[in-house]
Amino acid sequence: MQREEKQLEASLDALLSQVADLKNSLGSFIYKLENEYDRLTWPSVLDSFALLSGQLNTLNKVLKHEKTPLFRNQVIIPLVLSPDRDEDLMRQTEGRVPVFSHEVVPDHLRTKPDPEVEEQEKQLTTDAARIGADAAQKQIQSLNKMCSNLLEKISKEERESESGGLRPNKQTFNPADTNALVAAVAFGKGLSNWRPSGSSGPGQPGQPGAGTILAGTSGLQQVQMAGAPSQQQPMLSGVQMAQAGQPGKMPSGIKTNIKSASMHPYQRS
Repeated sequence: MQREEKQLEASLDALLSQVADLKNSLGSFIYKLENEYDRLTWPSVLDSFALLSGQLNTLNKVLKHEKTPLFRNQVIIPLVLSPDRDEDLMRQTEGRVPVFSHEVVPDHLRTKPDPEVEEQEKQLTTDAARIGADAAQKQIQSLNKMCSNLLEKISKEERESESGGLRPNKQTFNPADTNALVAAVAFGKGLSNWRPSGSSGPGQPGQPGAGTILAGTSGLQQVQMAGAPSQQQPMLSGVQMAQAGQPGKMPSGIKTNIKSASMHPYQRS
């Protein structure tokens, strides 16, 4: 008998310790929600929920432990009822229960749920009894199917995330092409010495731009020479012959080109 009493006291002490931790966590979380809601972040809320969930799981483990006696088999009988204020009761209940009288005993020592909760439970039982066996079986199968599909999707996402974290990232470039492009830009490796067919002039091999610039310069000098008085008449006579041969067209473009080409861009006034 003494062994059972000691085991009961040890179980109650462990249970009270777990309940006190859970109460403190709930109190701090409620305080955050009421006073720090303006700067409360979602990760902090998740941390509070995770702490409460872990403490509830620990409490369930304590209740389901093999050394924990069945508290439902224990009977609590009030020995003394008094309308006077009890300081010890106030200290143990942290000021929630000042007296242990006939008014509060039915609420604190109740073995049945509240009348409102009991009425709702009866209503749910009545509604469940109205459903036929076939309809209830169909609903059960539909719910099981939905739960199975949801579990499969969750498991698939977990497997994909784990496999994606283990396998290396897929390569999206070719290192050989990258090296060839860098060598071509930096050192000209693999580039051909091709030049346009009409370009002329002294230019080094592999530099077609120089020949093009020189060709453009010589062409400008030729245009300047064409603007001299000794050679202007044959060119104008050629234009007049073209006008005589095609009376319906005005070779204005040729005149404009000749005039603009005859003016040197760096000629002093």
